[in-house]
Amino acid sequence: MSQPTTLFHKLWQAHVVRSLGEDLDLLHVDRHLIHDLSGARALTDLQERGLAVRNPELCIATPDHSISSQPGRTLASSPFGERLGGGLRKMAEAAGIPFFGLDHPNQGIVHVVGPETGFTLPGSLLVCGDSHTSTHGALGALAWGIGSSEVVHVLATQTVRQRRPQTMRITVDGELGQGVEAKDVILHIIGALGVAAGTGHAVEYAGTTIAALDLEGRMTICNLSIEFGARMGMIAPDETTFAYLKDRPLAPKGGAWDQALAQWRGLRSDEGAVFDREVRIDAADIAPQITWGTSPGQTLAITGTIPAPDSFVEAEQRNNTELALEYMGLSGGQPIAGTKVDRVFIGSCTNGRLPDLRRAAAVAQGRTVASHVTAWIVPGSAQVKVAAEAEGLDKIFLDAGFEWREPGCAQCVATNGETVAPGERCVSTSNRNFVGRQGPKARTHLAGPAMAAAAAIAGEITDVRNLTAVAEDK
Repeated sequence: MSQPTTLFHKLWQAHVVRSLGEDLDLLHVDRHLIHDLSGARALTDLQERGLAVRNPELCIATPDHSISSQPGRTLASSPFGERLGGGLRKMAEAAGIPFFGLDHPNQGIVHVVGPETGFTLPGSLLVCGDSHTSTHGALGALAWGIGSSEVVHVLATQTVRQRRPQTMRITVDGELGQGVEAKDVILHIIGALGVAAGTGHAVEYAGTTIAALDLEGRMTICNLSIEFGARMGMIAPDETTFAYLKDRPLAPKGGAWDQALAQWRGLRSDEGAVFDREVRIDAADIAPQITWGTSPGQTLAITGTIPAPDSFVEAEQRNNTELALEYMGLSGGQPIAGTKVDRVFIGSCTNGRLPDLRRAAAVAQGRTVASHVTAWIVPGSAQVKVAAEAEGLDKIFLDAGFEWREPGCAQCVATNGETVAPGERCVSTSNRNFVGRQGPKARTHLAGPAMAAAAAIAGEITDVRNLTAVAEDK
């Protein structure tokens, strides 16, 4: 009998072209996503070296990082849109790579576009020059972000060199409480384990809580895997996955779908498979989360108190806390709830999908954004925008005082000129709250869509459960 095997090892072994020794392997790449921040440069490097793209049909290119989210935008609407977005279009078209430009019905953030088009499939190995490529593991894919030189290598050879990571399984069991969503689950995990806990690991998420999430929620979980050091995150495909993928434009059709489905059903870790590390989380312990510092690991329950530096034993933690509090303009020992905010950003590859917008709209409906708050809703893709408008979500947001924007990365990383002003405090549904991430001296608090919408309405960081309780009483 063969030894029980993890899902990770099954997928890894299926893609090995050649073993290079010391756990280093050359792997075949099934799918390659390319965006404007690095794609044009990589394609130019390839051209200058006299090399061709080996398999352009296995790539998709779309502008997302550099483009404006302003309604009525063009590439010229942002500082680098013409150079980066226009450059990507020119080089992709020359190489024969499908290009989803601003006027394309599938334009959007690469990590939203891949799954929603069916480009991302269970069992596939997918890479992209972006750290949050781990998102695609939610569909049972082996997916991670690669560097600029690796992007060139993949374009030229359709292979990537990678050292085999260790394995970790995080099992979350139980029913999530009121107001708790996928973003809270992963922020709780990062806060509990620490930002280095996943270093050198491929993480599989399992348990009844994960199984109960929709595909979009699973993508949120896998998206933030990189934020506690994991190389990749993944969830075994199941009926929820298959229902999500069926009839997607690039998913298999007819008999090919039946064949693929038969194969995908076997993509799971075997009973008794051994992981290098096992972690268990009780869903009952998870409350709505909000970050207070300059790392996704500096997070706490909305009912919690901002930690003081002297509450930590280790000198490094005390120092990090002191620096974070100074940058964020906060004081230890104070409740996080009630902290005044200036901006709210709902979008990104973490929380810019249709169910995310629905959750935010449920909070916003019949309410008004606080007069001192600027609040943006940025759909993750053109398809998300169209679907949201068909449901009337845009009207709910506009009536409440939110701005309804065009698809793209927008204020997540602020490479398109859309920044949070120095000293302003923003509640953001994105994935990173690093120093300067949303602009020089910008102060970012990460939260889920419902919590972000609640902050926009209240004008301060607040427990979304208070607003939903009022709605239920009515």
